[in-house]
Parts: sequence; C-alpha cells; structure tokens
Amino acid sequence: MVFIIKIGSNVLSTAEGDFDISFLASIAEDIKTLQKNGTKFLIVSSGAIMAGKKILNIQKDSILSRQILASVGQSRLMSLYDSIFSNYNLTISQILITSDVFTNQNMFSNAQRTIEGLLEYNIIPIINENDAIATEELIFGDNDFLSVYVSYISKATKLIIFSTAGGLYTKDGKTLITKIEDFDEAFKQVNPTKSTFGSGGMLSKLQASMMASKLGVEVFITSKNQRLIDIYNDKALGTKVPASKNPKIKPKDIVKLAQYPKGIIYVDEGAKKAVSNRKALLAIGIKGYDGIFKKGDIVSIVDEQNVMVGKGKIQYDSKELKNIIGKKNKEVIKTDDIYVI
Repeated sequence: MVFIIKIGSNVLSTAEGDFDISFLASIAEDIKTLQKNGTKFLIVSSGAIMAGKKILNIQKDSILSRQILASVGQSRLMSLYDSIFSNYNLTISQILITSDVFTNQNMFSNAQRTIEGLLEYNIIPIINENDAIATEELIFGDNDFLSVYVSYISKATKLIIFSTAGGLYTKDGKTLITKIEDFDEAFKQVNPTKSTFGSGGMLSKLQASMMASKLGVEVFITSKNQRLIDIYNDKALGTKVPASKNPKIKPKDIVKLAQYPKGIIYVDEGAKKAVSNRKALLAIGIKGYDGIFKKGDIVSIVDEQNVMVGKGKIQYDSKELKNIIGKKNKEVIKTDDIYVI
C-alpha cells in the first residue's frame, strides 16, 4: 500500500507561529512502525514560504517575494524534516514539482520512476510545489490538489489530509461529516470557509477529495491531534471519502486539470450540466469571467455555488469573450477541450 500524507502550512504551525515539532515527530514515529507492515509513505508538505518568513523580513506579497521566501525557506523546511525523521532512522528525499510535470510525458515518466525507486528503498519523498521558480503559469495554487496529482503519479491507495478543522463540517460549523457518500449533497452541506494561513479550505478539500475518489483513491481528512497509526487502523476521527468503485477520471483529464488556469469562467446550471456531460460550453450559459487570458489558454469552469466543474481550453481571449457572453450558437470551449473533475 502507498499512503500520501498532505500537511499544509497552517497544520505545520503552532498557535505561536513556530513549527510544530511534536506533530512531525508523531508522524515519523508512526511511519517507522507502519513501514514494518510494508506500507510506503509520501508526504506533500507546504511550509517553505512560512520558513522563509522566519528568516527574511519581506512584507510585500507578490510572485517574486514568494519565490524568494520559498528559495530561502525550502532548505530550512527540509532540514527540519531530516532532523526529526533521522531520529527515527528514517530516510527522506526532496522532490519539487511544477505543473509542467503533468504536461510533458518524459518528465511525468521520470517523476513516476523516481518515486517508485525511492519507495522501493523505503525512502520517504517530501514533495512540494517548486515555488522558488514557479511563475504564474506554473503555480498549483493549493497543495490539496497537488496531493491528488501526486496520488495519481504514485498510484496511491489512500490520501490523508491533515487540516486545522479536523474534517469537513456542515455550514453551521457544528457537525462533523464523518463520511461522504453523495458529492452533490456534500457540496450543499459543507462549510466553504477557507483556512487561516493556507490557500485552501473545506471547499478545496472536498473538491480535491472528489477528484481523488474518482481516481480510485480513498481520502481521510482529519486533525493533527489524530495519530497516523489510528488512521491506519480506521480508529481516528475525521471525514472519510471512499474510493470510487468505478474510477471515472481519464488520464488525459488529469494532465489538463493539473495546469494552472489563466482565468475563471462562471456558468449557469444548464451549462454546468452540459460541461459535466462533456458537451461544449456555449456563450449563452456563461454568467461572467475573471482574469486575462488569450485563445488556447486553460481556464477554470465554475458553477453558481463557486464549485469548480472542470477546466477547458478557451476559444476566445478575455476581451472577445466579454462581447459574446449570453449569445446563442457561440462555442466558447469545444467538447474535446473540456476536462471534467
């Protein structure tokens, strides 16, 4: 079995803003125990920018400032993992990924072969987006989705997402949803609140979980107060998202869904149904858009509840699209260029 552990910046941090050493130590201790059962582990970890902020006093929020902070902080982040995991005789490695890994077959094959080799030797890859060289075109934007793409590369069995919330909750924030069995119903119930420090939130985690499920990967969203060994033995508190028995996402869709969108297209219910059934997106079903993009760019397709339906290759630039929204018989994204979650 291959398990992916996703750890965000907010989970890595204590209430005082320091790295949570005890949490990482508990992860390492349980991995050491579970490796004896033949289970392999990969960790998708944020934290480079947070680590950089501890060293550099850069207040400006821009792509360049994030690149600088990540470049300085990544080595400190890896040093932290190495010092803790080596204490349990565990060997780690570092893999930095950008979305072009998924659009270039040679890069994808190389990444997959490297990961398989590391796991064969019980080495734990620590994977992060390569923020130090990422440009706007290459940023994943959320490691919830990066963890899904890594699950796909590594042919993982289970994805464990640690979150500050400890699972998915209903909109009143009071009731933990222990199991997701109907995604349409879940999107109506789940609180859309974002996390304090990370770019993700409950809605992001639900969307990522749905994608993972349709890839045949089970997901468990939980709190860092829950031990990894209890999660393994199905004794932890959190939200379980079972793997689909009939995985529906096609490999070509994963490649396209991993690409960073240049804009967002907001669609009505009729257009959402058409896109979900892999039919062309027409201008008459578009409610609006955000971003600046050109013909041939990848854009996100979002419904009226701000839920991402999929992505697609657009046939118009943003200026042209503005003039045709709501018009009949204008094909904005062709059937073959739609990639559905």
